[in-house]
Amino acid sequence: MNRKNIFWITSIILFFSFFIFLFFKSNPEKELIERKKQLESTKKENIEVIEERMESTNVIEDVSYSAKDAKGNEYFLKASEGTIDQNESNYIFLKSVKANISLKKYKIIEISSSFGKYNINNYDTIFSKNVIITYLDNKITGDYLDFSWDKNLMIISKNVILENDKSSLKADVIEVNIKSRDIKIFMYEENKKVNIKLLN
Repeated sequence: MNRKNIFWITSIILFFSFFIFLFFKSNPEKELIERKKQLESTKKENIEVIEERMESTNVIEDVSYSAKDAKGNEYFLKASEGTIDQNESNYIFLKSVKANISLKKYKIIEISSSFGKYNINNYDTIFSKNVIITYLDNKITGDYLDFSWDKNLMIISKNVILENDKSSLKADVIEVNIKSRDIKIFMYEENKKVNIKLLN
């Protein structure tokens, strides 16, 4: 075999060796698998971000709701923040709540509390912690207020105090019919009496 043939055979062997080396080094299939893994990882991260954003959409800032009946009586409620109940979507949990009940031929009843739970179907609202109700010259404070728009009823309980210019009253429960303006004041235990203090 002459030198020329040896040179060509050696060149061909080197060429194929180099090609095989590059093929196995780059390994398109391996690169494809790695790329797929990266895409799956990116997809997973994106899904997690979307789910996080979907969860955060349950929290609404500066919420307000209003209701009006056929007689023109109005109920307006607003809060700094509302969170949709995950189990019952017709309920909204509220923070820093303020509400107005405006009745025909009657002064506005104002309500405020630290927290609340609002039913978007029937407008019933539970106010809790630092509850304050003002109407006419009266101010009622308590820890819990259950308000029903359909029943026209407010039931205030837990550490209840009613104050006006003439007297101060402590009781377990005060029940107010907002349309008839009837007020019922009572204690849970029969042997306990409502504490009334007259002011000068």
